[in-house]
Amino acid sequence: MKIYGRLKYVVLFPLLLSASLSCKHHHRHAFGAADSLKVKDTVTQLAANISRDVSAKGPLAWLSYFQDSPNFFMANNGQLVLHSHQQAKVFIQDTLVKSITQIILKWQNLRVDVLSPRIASIAADYYENLTFANGSSIPFNGYFTGIALRTPNGWKLRNAHWSVKAK
Repeated sequence: MKIYGRLKYVVLFPLLLSASLSCKHHHRHAFGAADSLKVKDTVTQLAANISRDVSAKGPLAWLSYFQDSPNFFMANNGQLVLHSHQQAKVFIQDTLVKSITQIILKWQNLRVDVLSPRIASIAADYYENLTFANGSSIPFNGYFTGIALRTPNGWKLRNAHWSVKAK
């Protein structure tokens, strides 16, 4: 009986210790309402910065807001158009800046859903007016969705999808 009694404690002690440490670890890293609000505010600021910088600096400004990773991607109207940050960079620098001289981008009805301390979903109606090198311009209205990721360099878009509203 003595061996069984001691064996019970040998088995139970590590389990109890593990459970206790797990609870402390979880509690220490709890993500509360104040933390969620801070993420929502910083991601909302990200969206405002994107609108401001793209409107002031043109298409090249987008590169500051895309996650510099092969995991980045962008879709447009249901089709994958940019498979990685590198492809986005090449397309923007070699094509877009030569054809589009100005972009006016405005968000409306911005929605930020906090998914974790490092990840948030962004969605918004958008108005975009593109001015081309030949002087013509085209307005677009549509809906944008994306995932923002907190990186060592601040919040970046991990992916993005643009859809244009039917006229």
